[in-house]
Amino acid sequence: MIVVVPHLASWYFSTVIAGAEAVCNESGYEFLVVGVGTITECDRLLDERYRIERRTDGVILVNIQATDAQARSLRERRVALSTVGTRADGSPSVVIDDEEVGRLGATTLAGLGHRRIGLISGLGEDPLNFEVPKQRTAGFLLGLQQAGLTHDASLEVGGDFGIDGGQEAMSHLLDLDDPPTAVFAMSDEMAFGVLMELAARGLRPGVDVSVLGVDDHDVSRVLALSTIRQDVASQGAAAARSLIATMASAPVDLGPIVSPIELVVRATTGPPPR
Repeated sequence: MIVVVPHLASWYFSTVIAGAEAVCNESGYEFLVVGVGTITECDRLLDERYRIERRTDGVILVNIQATDAQARSLRERRVALSTVGTRADGSPSVVIDDEEVGRLGATTLAGLGHRRIGLISGLGEDPLNFEVPKQRTAGFLLGLQQAGLTHDASLEVGGDFGIDGGQEAMSHLLDLDDPPTAVFAMSDEMAFGVLMELAARGLRPGVDVSVLGVDDHDVSRVLALSTIRQDVASQGAAAARSLIATMASAPVDLGPIVSPIELVVRATTGPPPR
């Protein structure tokens, strides 16, 4: 079995991999992880000329979109396909409602009384055309609308889904003439960078500026970070189980498995300062 991911060093992707690997080990399947950085690299991996069927009976794509033609080609070559975070025609998938994640982020902070809410979104240059930031942004804008708020484009900054990017984005937001009183970061790792920047400026999270992340990273409890939890390891496990069933020609529900999300309120969110 091959698991294909865009970023090997990310906590999210490594946790998905761990969930899938545990299922594979239990079932006696060999397990290989492949990183691809661009759509071209992914296309080359799935192309018929690459002969992936000589290396594996099944592929899990994590947050990488396969075209209908690629999914069909894999089936014709008797390579099973399962996806996490995306959907492929005729193949099982595991997803979360990323639009709801963004909507919940906006409405949670607006419900606390915040009117200027910053958004630290995903990738600046995105060679894989990552869908998650787009869906979460769409949900965030919908949440603002539902709360009766107008989107201010100056409050949206890319954070590249990393700690350094989150800190740089927060520095930019705090330097605005009218900075936000709350920030929704699309990942906990970016939120960690936000907390670092607040600490560097002597600002208190949840008091001076509220911070809400996404994932419930292992470190989030230590930092008392409010977040929107998703069970990342179980997504990898579910994708692996679906793939193994497909490889065994067992009946598989091709409707997406929708993994739940949950708001976790800790110390980094509160009402706006008076």
